[in-house]
Amino acid sequence: MAVGRRYGWASALAMLVCMADAPVCAQGASAAFRDCEDCPEMVTVQGGTFQMGRKSDPFSNIQPPPNEQPQHAVTLKPFALGKHEVTQEQWYALMGDNPSYNKGRNLPVENVSWDDVQEFIKKLNAKTGKRYRLPTEAEWEYAAQAGSTANYSFGNDAAQLPQYAWYIVTARDKTHPVGEKLPNKFGLHDMYGNVWEWVQDCYTDTYAGAPTDGSAAPERPDCDRVVRGGSWESDPDYLRSAFRGRVRPVHRVLNLGFRLARD
Repeated sequence: MAVGRRYGWASALAMLVCMADAPVCAQGASAAFRDCEDCPEMVTVQGGTFQMGRKSDPFSNIQPPPNEQPQHAVTLKPFALGKHEVTQEQWYALMGDNPSYNKGRNLPVENVSWDDVQEFIKKLNAKTGKRYRLPTEAEWEYAAQAGSTANYSFGNDAAQLPQYAWYIVTARDKTHPVGEKLPNKFGLHDMYGNVWEWVQDCYTDTYAGAPTDGSAAPERPDCDRVVRGGSWESDPDYLRSAFRGRVRPVHRVLNLGFRLARD
């Protein structure tokens, strides 16, 4: 497991050999790295272009919800994303408390507000000298899709979800240790289920005028924040890569945590 260096020459070389017309580079799971002993493990996610949201079908009576439309192309630069959701042990090491409802060292921290997470990030950046942050909504969906154009990174068959997610069918009404389910093709665990995950963006009712460069939606005063991925109590529809939720940034919820991004 490497420590420290940003992304390394291997990632740059991989980007050069990606086919220019490929919608997403054929990325395998990258080696995880840490910036400090108590820092979360991070995985390098190669840049690329993907279709964000869901496309409407003029011949179907069932259409995507308005907040997942219009589907639009987004091109992202490389970034690093947490291999797992931030754990209670990692939160405690930096913040000195554990607000979680269901407690355990390797369980995802939950019951933290968006505002609480910003304080965690400030302290982590001061400790490491790096620029950690929440992922943008586009980065999160790109990483969740992991090259797929289906509802889930592994396809459209929700019957496969038990291999990848702690959700209403598998979770037994509680969170579970991170990393026990299969990762997606980018090497990321628990992108579906376990806990909802805060992202950086202000919530918008549609994608009309949404950024196409992977950046967050423009800031607005007192906006709701987007949450992604579903949780231990979610039905399969809420676990889809494109599904979007919204929560007040001051709210603390027992099924809501986060994972970090890093420039």
